[in-house]
Amino acid sequence: MYKPVLAAFAVAVTLSSCAGRAPAPVPVAQMQDRYANRTAIMAEVQANNQRISELGSEQGGKVAQNVVAGVAGLFIPILWFGMDFQGAAGTEQASLQARQQYLASLAEERCRGPEGPPVMPNNVAHR
Repeated sequence: MYKPVLAAFAVAVTLSSCAGRAPAPVPVAQMQDRYANRTAIMAEVQANNQRISELGSEQGGKVAQNVVAGVAGLFIPILWFGMDFQGAAGTEQASLQARQQYLASLAEERCRGPEGPPVMPNNVAHR
């Protein structure tokens, strides 16, 4: 009597563990930021833009997968365990966008240079 229930539970747990991946958000500030020049910052911004685009595609695919599993689950309820509720792509996208904002302010700070009065070049004669 308990064998079918136990078997169904084991299958449900197995399927639910395969339903999605755990999010891996990117930290906003990173150790190497203090050494990054403007070129390195811009390279990372471009790579982050590419990754944000890929995550958008992944998120769209997961939404479609969840819709299909939800509708098919009306006829085969065990399919509901295959739905992805972790939202890894959305979480990672949000962390990358926060990093992008931080990098933009860092690039602006690095381009501006140190604050202070303008320095006259040595070869300019004073009138």
